[in-house]
Amino acid sequence: MRIERADAGIGAIVSDIDLNRLGEEEWAQVYRTWLDAKVMAVRGQHFDIEQFLGLGRRFGRLKPHRVRKTRHPDYPELTRMGLETKTSGGTVNQAVYGRGDAWHTDGPWDQEVCKATQLYGLEIPSVGGDTLFSDMQAAYEALPESLRARIDGLDARFVYGGRTRRVALLSPEDRDLPPAVHPVVKVHPETGRRSLYINPVHFLEFVGMERAESDALAEELFEYLFQPGAQYRHQWKQYDYVIWDNRCLIHAAAGGYPLDQKRIHWRSTIMEQ
Repeated sequence: MRIERADAGIGAIVSDIDLNRLGEEEWAQVYRTWLDAKVMAVRGQHFDIEQFLGLGRRFGRLKPHRVRKTRHPDYPELTRMGLETKTSGGTVNQAVYGRGDAWHTDGPWDQEVCKATQLYGLEIPSVGGDTLFSDMQAAYEALPESLRARIDGLDARFVYGGRTRRVALLSPEDRDLPPAVHPVVKVHPETGRRSLYINPVHFLEFVGMERAESDALAEELFEYLFQPGAQYRHQWKQYDYVIWDNRCLIHAAAGGYPLDQKRIHWRSTIMEQ
């Protein structure tokens, strides 16, 4: 097994290993690498659907994504990303092409906290299509003491689409579900480190604040999301397997790939057991 740490404070690239054939000792090393790096890419992996889902279950419990239309019909815990980029009329389906293109955490609109997301690259465009990550533990550590004091013990409400309510991918029955409430300062259950748990896409409001005060505080916190030396940009290769820790990262799809080329991934949401 070869492990290369990225220049940033987050990110690891692993090669010379088959994730389908991990003994307990190798598994422990892989899991520790992921936990330390927060986002881990493993090159050259080959999965069928059951192998992909089985690997996810080694990290935690799988849960079907709220976007029903991209779930696999026979494996609801598997989301197929990038299909139907163009409509039947040949125009670009912007909801599909632009999915995940703004900085966010996966699943804060769920009453449970999403532990991790795993993504597997089946078809990769010749240019573009990178995935960007930013460390929310570094963001918290960069906050002035006065701002940390303001958010200590504060909760926030999250809904799919946040204040802009970008819900085109959701089925009608899933568009008006009640908000989820989570602490703004999250203590990582495995490392004990504190991180800022907020993102521009799915944040709705802080509990107990008037909307104007809530929006102002959110915008102030958003200024700390991107700390120098605490970001990682993953440039995809075919058959890359990437998993990231949603408890302490935000991420975004960079886009920028040719519309006549495919960008197809398998995706699964991983919860705590």
